[in-house]
Amino acid sequence: MNFNNKTIWITGASSGIGKGLALEFSEHDVNIILSSRNEEKLKEVRNACKTPDRVKILPLDLVDFSSFDEKVKTAISLFGNIDILINNGGISQRSFAIETALKVDQQIFDVNYFGTIALTKILLPYFVAKKNGQIIVISSIMGKLGTPLRSAYAASKHALHGFFDSLRAELYHENVSVTLICPGYVNTNVSLNALSADGSKHNKNDEGNANGLAPRAFAKKAIKAIYKQKQEIVIGGAKESMAVYLKRFFPAILSSVVRKVNVT
Repeated sequence: MNFNNKTIWITGASSGIGKGLALEFSEHDVNIILSSRNEEKLKEVRNACKTPDRVKILPLDLVDFSSFDEKVKTAISLFGNIDILINNGGISQRSFAIETALKVDQQIFDVNYFGTIALTKILLPYFVAKKNGQIIVISSIMGKLGTPLRSAYAASKHALHGFFDSLRAELYHENVSVTLICPGYVNTNVSLNALSADGSKHNKNDEGNANGLAPRAFAKKAIKAIYKQKQEIVIGGAKESMAVYLKRFFPAILSSVVRKVNVT
């Protein structure tokens, strides 16, 4: 794969999937911009990259929408160009819908959905003007189905699919592609950082996440999909892939399985 000196902007890049993508992309001929709220963690990721001199840091809070105009201008100026935006920043949930405060649902949507589409919309005219660009969205298996304890999270990911499927069709003649990547279980801190019913951190590591793909193993597969400009891809284990298959062809069976998921 030859990315030909492209510039890649990754949000949520301080850990997990975002960090894995940064480390794997640094093995290629690319410039990288790393964004998240945690500047110190971003510096650690940059220093761990194979080519740290080709990595720039741009702190970004996905709910600070008013800062996005300036952030996009700064991002473009860092290397003089942006070719690929990877919308990876997000937050998960571990709480029953009936117990979850509405403010928590709103917070999850602000980060996962509104933050993602707001940043994309501001960068989009730049891609359209130069008739070239790639928009990558790290969604989730939860963008394809729903399970207990993840109602708002699943809803936010479903919303991303609706928005970006529509956007892909609108951009067909602009030479701007959209790729939705749906991770299954990946060994990250997503469960530890997930929101509980009152908005506090879950602070527990799910078994599925603990036994999931290593972030860099996931990143290798994701980068292949990005290079091929796939429209959508599921990256996960056999259980997650089977769940998507059942949802499409045998939804009643999947519903039966989901009801029996151990959520204690």
